[in-house]
Amino acid sequence: MEHPRVVDPGHPLVERVRRICLALPEAVEVEAWGRPTFRAAKPIFVHVAATAERPLSIVVKTDPEEHLALLQDGRFSGVPYYSRDHWVGADLDAPDTDWELLAELIETSYRQVANRRQVAALDALRPDHAGQ
Repeated sequence: MEHPRVVDPGHPLVERVRRICLALPEAVEVEAWGRPTFRAAKPIFVHVAATAERPLSIVVKTDPEEHLALLQDGRFSGVPYYSRDHWVGADLDAPDTDWELLAELIETSYRQVANRRQVAALDALRPDHAGQ
């Protein structure tokens, strides 16, 4: 059975996430569970989420060393089913959304799941971020 669509893939904030994600090497978008997901080939690095409490948010995999600090920041929250693997959620439509920080977290999430070839391609695009 196909899941009903719960996130409008054409929403301007989803479009903004899409532009950030698809700029990464070999990144693809796959609709899953009625939501856009962005993947480094197969592994998910961004999941666009929607709940009654958080109608438009993303879930990203954090650097394990930064995870607890992000959870202390009120702009981020733990997410059910993901928390044990260092994932956090962030609202896209909050008045204090920091898109520069979200772009950095999206790149970090990509680096957490991408294979060596994909990370090397990203390092070639962004030598100032290499090894992060």
